[in-house]
Amino acid sequence: MTPLAGRHAFITGANRGIGAAIARQLAAAGADVTLCVRTRASADAVAGELRARGRRVHVVQADVTDRAALTAACTEAAQVQGPIDLLVNNAGVVETVPFLRSDAGVFDRMLAIHLHAPVVATQAVLPAMLERGRGDVVNIASIAGLAGTAYVAAYVAAKHAMVGLTRALAAEFGPKGIRVNAVCPGYTDTDLVGDSVGRIIAKTGRSRAEAMEMILRDAGQARLVTVDEVAAATLAFVLPEATQNGAALPLLGTPR
Repeated sequence: MTPLAGRHAFITGANRGIGAAIARQLAAAGADVTLCVRTRASADAVAGELRARGRRVHVVQADVTDRAALTAACTEAAQVQGPIDLLVNNAGVVETVPFLRSDAGVFDRMLAIHLHAPVVATQAVLPAMLERGRGDVVNIASIAGLAGTAYVAAYVAAKHAMVGLTRALAAEFGPKGIRVNAVCPGYTDTDLVGDSVGRIIAKTGRSRAEAMEMILRDAGQARLVTVDEVAAATLAFVLPEATQNGAALPLLGTPR
C-alpha cells in the first residue's frame, strides 16, 4: 500500500532518531522524501537505505535556526522533487538549566529551534500548498508542550509555543485544505534522552537503570516511547483519509 504516492515530504532533523524513523515510514507509504540536515554526510545512511527501497530521496543542508538557509533548503527541495506536500518540523534540542540560571541566551536558543524554525519552514511551503488546496504540517512537539517539567523552563516554554502555533495555523488554514497537527511524545528512546540519563548519573552517582527509572517515574511513563511510535503517529496525521486538524497528540509509552 502506498497511500502517499506522489507526495513530497520535507523533514527537518532527518538524519537520526525520530526524524529518520519518520522518513522511513513516510517513504514506506510511498512519499518522496527530502531530508533536511545540518551536514549532508550525516544523512548518507538514511538516504542510501531509502533509495535502496526504490524511493526518491533528496538531501538539503541547513541549520534550521538560520532563516535564509532554511528557506533556501525548502526552495531547493521543491525545485528538485516538486512542491512540498508534507512538512515535518522535527529538529530539536533541549538544554537543562535551573530557571534562576537560565539567561536570555537559553530562551533565545530554545525558541529559535522549536518556534522560529517551524514558522520559517511553514511560511516557505504554505503558499504552494494553498495553491493546490491541500497539504500537511506536523510539528514534533513534546509532552513538555502540554505540561510543565522542572529544570527545562526554556524548552517547556518553546514547546508550548510550538503547540500554540499548531493550533493557530490549524484554525487559520484548515478551511483552506491545510491540516496542521502536533505529536507530543514523552521521553523517547533517542540520543537526547541518553544524554539526560548521562547527566543524572554524573550528578547523582545513580546507576543507569536507577536514572532511567527516575526519569520515567517523574514523567508518569511506564517505558520509553519508541521512535517508530512517533513516526506512526506522524503518518496517521498525513494519510489522505485523516480528518484531525489542530490536534496535539500525547504519547506516553503506555505498557505493552
